[in-house]
This record gives sequence, structure tokens and C-alpha cells, in this order.
Amino acid sequence: MIRPEETQRPYTVTELANEIRRELRPLTALLLKGEVSGMKQGTKGHYSFVIRDGQSLINAFIYADDARRVTTLPEDGQVFIFRGRVDYWTQYGTIRFIVDQVEFDDVGKLRARLEELKRRLEAQGAFAQDRKRGLPFLPLSVAILTSPTGAVIHDLQETIWERYPNMGIVVYPVQVQGANAPMSIARALRRCNLEALADVIVLARGGGSFEEMYAFNTELVARAILESRLPVVTALGHTSDRTVADLVGDAECRTPTEAGARVVPKKSDLLQLLRERQRRLDREIKQRVVRYVERVDRAARELTRLSPVAQVTRREDALRDRARRLDGAAAARVARSAHALDSRRAEQRLERALAEKFAGATRAIAHRRERLTALSPEGVLARGYSITQDAESGAVVVSASSTAPGRQLSIRLARGRLGARVEEVEP
Repeated sequence: MIRPEETQRPYTVTELANEIRRELRPLTALLLKGEVSGMKQGTKGHYSFVIRDGQSLINAFIYADDARRVTTLPEDGQVFIFRGRVDYWTQYGTIRFIVDQVEFDDVGKLRARLEELKRRLEAQGAFAQDRKRGLPFLPLSVAILTSPTGAVIHDLQETIWERYPNMGIVVYPVQVQGANAPMSIARALRRCNLEALADVIVLARGGGSFEEMYAFNTELVARAILESRLPVVTALGHTSDRTVADLVGDAECRTPTEAGARVVPKKSDLLQLLRERQRRLDREIKQRVVRYVERVDRAARELTRLSPVAQVTRREDALRDRARRLDGAAAARVARSAHALDSRRAEQRLERALAEKFAGATRAIAHRRERLTALSPEGVLARGYSITQDAESGAVVVSASSTAPGRQLSIRLARGRLGARVEEVEP
């Protein structure tokens, strides 16, 4: 029974809720240590979970904006130190601890978990050198995965364009720190491979503490790098420890500047190399042409020396010389026997004899010349045949089996030559 002296105006629910909020308002910027349980992400990017110790628990909440700034997202079973404030949610009638910062309570335990992840990945061959992809000699475009703000992206672009002014660069903005960083990096890696706008990926950050670099020590990022079709170069800054991303990546650089120099050669060096190779190629071509002309000249002289027409010409010259000697000998004999013979009759008989002998020799020579001419290369060529030689060695090709597809040939005709290449061989 309510006594009259205790009679007063009753609170409304809202008034009582607001009173509770006013009483809790001083509980701000508190540090709370406990184990995480029931971590869930809402549709708007907020996170709700429970912080507990051995005896009690309190509901906790992280707004999406704060979740993007924290070093790492708490997981069930982990103990953290949370900074935040106590708030009474009047709509639901619940007290919650609103978290705006998360710190590892025991870095030693976190490192132990990291070492366990490294052992597991190493056992699967994720760190093996023979698994890693080679970097392209000259990429058409480079993908950069980093924070869109800060010096890292500027240093990378400046280094790349200084070395190769018209090199293509595609930037994929990612979060490199905070609870959402692992998922942001993994999604960007998959998108980069799907779009295929670049030939190599540079995953970059400007360094940081062990906690700040934690995103690059997660299995989510490691698996995304391993699944990448494109080679991945890590450039995570001067850190005391190699991250898991460094270990599974295809190449590791300490700074963005080093990474830019690693993935892109100097254009001036390439142009100088091309000019030098062009000069060497020109010299080689000239030397080969000179050697080929010399071989052709030698072959032509040899053919001329061995040609039946040349032999016939030499034999004709020998016969003419012999005929002149016979004329001289016959004249001498006539002079010596002139006193015994009637000079006129003897001269007539001798002339007839010489004429008949010379006519017979001339007919024989003409007959042989005709036969030799018909059998000579020039005669054969005149009838529509040709002489085929290997263009490089000068050897006469007499059988299809003595050449091969792709070989260059020189074909001699009755008038002129043809250059040809073997397309097919039928032995």
C-alpha cells in the first residue's frame, strides 16, 4: 500500500530511461578488458558482440566508422582491451559498451597464432620458390593496391613513370589497416585478376607496428595472393618482421620505390639495348651476304670449269692448233719431195687429202659439239629444266630427302635465277 507521504508523480518509461542515461554519462573513455564472444556484423557494417570475464558479461557494439579505424577486428575467444563508453539504449532497454578502439591484450598469444598459420601454410607449400610466378619482363600495365591517400601511391607512380614514362598504371584503393582491411585487400586482388587490366600487382603500404600490419598476416589475404593468376609484389615498408603476405607473394620489396624499380625496367636502357642489337644484327647480315656471294662466285667458277661446253671449246682450240701444225708439216714434206714429184699433181692430191681430213675432223667436232651441247647444263636448261641448289650451302639438290621444309633454295634457269623456300617435302 502506497503511503500518502510517498505519493509523487510517477516517471514515464522514457523519463526513467533518460535518467539512467544521465547517470551513466560519466562512464566515458573507459578501458575494459575481456574475452570476445558472439561477434556478428550487421547489414550497415556495425558489429555487435559480448565482452565477458569469468563471472559477468556486457553487450558491446562497434559502429561501422569506428570499425574501419581499429587495428584488427576482434574474433571469438580472443582477449582484448577495449576503449569506449557505457550507453543505455532507451529503445531496447539495454546497456551496451560502445567501443571506439581495440588493442591486443597479449601480443605474445597473437604472435603464437601467427606462427601456427605460417607453419600450416608452409606445410602446404605456400612459401616454396618453385610455386611462385615470375615477373613479366616488360608489363603493359601495373596494378597498385594501396591506400588512396598518403605518400605510398605517390612514390610508386613517380618511380614507375620516371623509369618508363608511358607505362600504364591502374590503382585499386584498399584499406591497409583496420578491421575491414583483410577483406578489402582480398576483394581488390580478386577484382584485379577478374578485370585483367594489368600484368603485375604491387601490394603496398608505408610500414607500421605489428598491430598496424596485422591485416597482412591474415589467412584471408594470404589465400587471395595464392589464388591470384597475376604475380604479386609486396612493398609493405620497413618492418621488423616479414608478413605472411611477403612470404606467399611472388616478389618482396622493402619500399614502394624498390617495388617500382623491380616491376618496370628503364625505358632508356631498353632503347639502348635495342640499338646495340640492331647494330649487331646489321653486321651479321652483311657478313652472311658477303659469305653467300663468295660461295656463289666459287660455285659459278667451278661450274664453268667443269662445263662440257668449256671442254668442247678447249678441244676445238687444240684441233685448230693441230691442223696448223699439220699444214706446216705437209708443206715441208712437199718441198722436200718436189724434185721427185710433179709439184702440181702432188699439191692437188695433198690439198684434197688435207681437205677431206679436215672436213672429217670438222664434222666429228660439230657432231660432238651438238651432243655435248645437248647434254650440257645450258642445253638442259634451254629445254625447260632447272638446277636447284641449297641457298646456304650451294649444294645441288638432287633428292627431296636432301632438303627440308623452310630451307631456302636457289633455282637456276636458262635465263636468270629464282629464290624459293621449301614448303613441303615428298621423298
